[in-house]
Amino acid sequence: MNLRMITLAGAVVLAFALPLAVASAGPAGQAGREKARAKSPAKAARGGSRELLRPAGDAEGAEDATGLDTVVGDAPADPGRGSVRCGPELASPEGLKAQTCVLEQARSSWARTYYRNATGGPLTGVLTLMAPDGRTLQTDCPMAASDDPKMCETPHEPTVRGHGSYAAVAEIASTEGNLLLRSGSNSPSPTAG
Repeated sequence: MNLRMITLAGAVVLAFALPLAVASAGPAGQAGREKARAKSPAKAARGGSRELLRPAGDAEGAEDATGLDTVVGDAPADPGRGSVRCGPELASPEGLKAQTCVLEQARSSWARTYYRNATGGPLTGVLTLMAPDGRTLQTDCPMAASDDPKMCETPHEPTVRGHGSYAAVAEIASTEGNLLLRSGSNSPSPTAG
């Protein structure tokens, strides 16, 4: 009788655990990544929505919705796969949150900033990608008032190899020109004080 109960309990646990294990495994291999990437919400137009702002501590070693390896801070990029280097998520007292990243995939590099503008008014942002050879690429980012997460990114450009690495900074200001937040891909984490 005990053996029957143990077997029955094991079958019930397996019936619940197996579908969860299969669902969390996701697609496997390069073909699976390509399939997942095609269905990904990250394929939205520049300035489009993003599910969540990714806190810097949660991104360590994770893979984001674009199939790129996410790394907080400086880490060498694997030339076979893409990489994402993000600074911490920063917030202003006015209700603005932002996180800025440098992305590299194949032979392209670009900057992206994730933001939430809960200030109640439109803001203007400038996103700058700085290459190791000293060149910069700037993109204007109009930011409508919305508590929904959004993103803005620079155009992709051919990756330049050299001393140092790419960096990005987003400067977000009110329509009057007052700087509200500066977020960088290599910004130090805010300290508790």
